[in-house]
Amino acid sequence: MAPPRVVAVIPARYGSTRFPGKPLALIAGKPMVEHVWRRCQESRAFLDVLVATDDDRIREVVERFGGRAVMTSPHCATGTDRVAEVARSRPEVDAWINVQGDEPLLDPQALQLLAGLFSNPQVEMGTLVRPLEAAEVPNPNVVKAVLAMNGDALYFSRAALPFIREAGHEGSVRRWAHIGLYGYRRDTLLRLATLPPTPLEEAEKLEQLRALEHGIRIRCGQVQWNTVAVDVPEDVARVEAVMRERGL
Repeated sequence: MAPPRVVAVIPARYGSTRFPGKPLALIAGKPMVEHVWRRCQESRAFLDVLVATDDDRIREVVERFGGRAVMTSPHCATGTDRVAEVARSRPEVDAWINVQGDEPLLDPQALQLLAGLFSNPQVEMGTLVRPLEAAEVPNPNVVKAVLAMNGDALYFSRAALPFIREAGHEGSVRRWAHIGLYGYRRDTLLRLATLPPTPLEEAEKLEQLRALEHGIRIRCGQVQWNTVAVDVPEDVARVEAVMRERGL
């Protein structure tokens, strides 16, 4: 069986509420979107790496550093919608990876693992999880993943799941934190983009619950990598400090 043809898409919009122009923020002298694009290239996991945007300023920067930008509708509500718009015109691609544009410290090996999940024809959708640290258990900003024995997601929550009812059983259950990178079979992606928000999704404010509520299985790749995302301008200094520590 031939390996799946997998394409990475980096959704990039200029009008972030908390950090306008975030994809073009300079980190160690390069725009953030370039760092993300380069991590994707280093993974060697993709047939192509595209930046999906609705802003000419981002397109120009991407083309300047040698990347390829695809213009998408300004009416896309989510990154998933933006990736789906690109996928509609590429029927030859088997699977699509939605790469968050605010992750300049992406681990190329984690991207390899995520893309590799689609070598299994039964995988409809994929994502990544990492071990949950004890201090993160009560933090609702760290999303918890509960997994089936085969690695499929049973549920994602901001709550401290799973609940341990009796003392002494803490060590028998592995706790996982979710990393917000997603992969989809093309038909699964296009279907997901047509589905309305669901009750659990709206209650937890977690988009991936829409897939689970509609019966779409999500296979979770397990990694040790811990993300350092850029959400606000102050995060740029944090990322640069990590780069210096790692000699990047």
